[in-house]
Amino acid sequence: MTMPTGNAASIAPESLGRTVERHPRPLGGDPLRNAAAPLVSLTDMVLNNAGGPAVATPKRKPSWIRAKMPGGAPGSGYQRLKGILHEHRLHTVCEEASCPNLGECWSRGVATIMILGDTCTRACGFCNVKTGKPPVLDADEPRRVAESMRLMVAEGGLRHIVITSVNRDELPDGGASIWAETILRTRELSPGLSIEVLIPDFEGNRGALQKVIDARPEILNHNLETVRRMYPAVRPQAKFDRSVELLRRCKDAGLVTKTGIMAGIGERDDEVLELMDDVRTAAATDILTIGQYLQPTRNHLPIDRFVTPETFENFRGQGLARGFAVVESGPMVRSSYHADVQVDRLVGAERESHERMQRLMGGA
Repeated sequence: MTMPTGNAASIAPESLGRTVERHPRPLGGDPLRNAAAPLVSLTDMVLNNAGGPAVATPKRKPSWIRAKMPGGAPGSGYQRLKGILHEHRLHTVCEEASCPNLGECWSRGVATIMILGDTCTRACGFCNVKTGKPPVLDADEPRRVAESMRLMVAEGGLRHIVITSVNRDELPDGGASIWAETILRTRELSPGLSIEVLIPDFEGNRGALQKVIDARPEILNHNLETVRRMYPAVRPQAKFDRSVELLRRCKDAGLVTKTGIMAGIGERDDEVLELMDDVRTAAATDILTIGQYLQPTRNHLPIDRFVTPETFENFRGQGLARGFAVVESGPMVRSSYHADVQVDRLVGAERESHERMQRLMGGA
């Protein structure tokens, strides 16, 4: 099923109201809100939907951008996983970030757990996770996450889990203590489960990062999200070099490291290749994921272009040539997409990437 492109006339008023309340940024994003006033203004000559109803329709999605509708019969993997997650009051990035692969992954009994709540202290221009003041820290969350993992291993044969989180910049350690306890408790209850974590930058707090490193996840991921030039618009509260330094520290500590970016948000192809060079030279990162940026709502940064499957395949070849052990590159690729897929379900390029990842993890 082709994912809907969205149309202002077809959106229910109550749905649009919830979206605006959830993301109270000007429609279309506001990447220049901190920029100085220009010497010459052409505002009156440019289409602007920030002050009223949206009048510009998003780019029509090409045929290669497709995702399955989530669902399943009672007792299916999708329904079983959904029940466990909701019973234990766990948030997933699958739902909060409107991941296009939710249906496929949940049908296989796989999800990316999001800890530290569902409210982020940052306002990135691409992200569909709620921004605001987070609730009080839930100290019992690591126990509930570990118990839910135990159930998913026992009932669904889960072998590999991805854990991520919102940014909690208001906490002294950015939530690193909860991160470490979640990893350790999960491993205690599910010793055969391999754990991949997708962590924030902890604002460069080395002590906080060390807590996560000491918990020794099998794979440590920190996404760069975009090329250096695009940071002011895409990740205004982050720093490109700080994120590269985090990856370097984790690699130096002996962890398998991973990062990912979006394509089609305004970068050029040569900048993607430059990012690969920077990451390999400065941080020797093992795994790279590249996927198509899809605008979650009209309140977010617009899609600049739809990158062709051929270009994604070229990115994959260029990444492998630069020394990445695994490169997942394609329109529907997301950070945790295919992290768990069994070797006998893969063919061609996917099989090669999976086998490379298995070797990195020591045959896990």
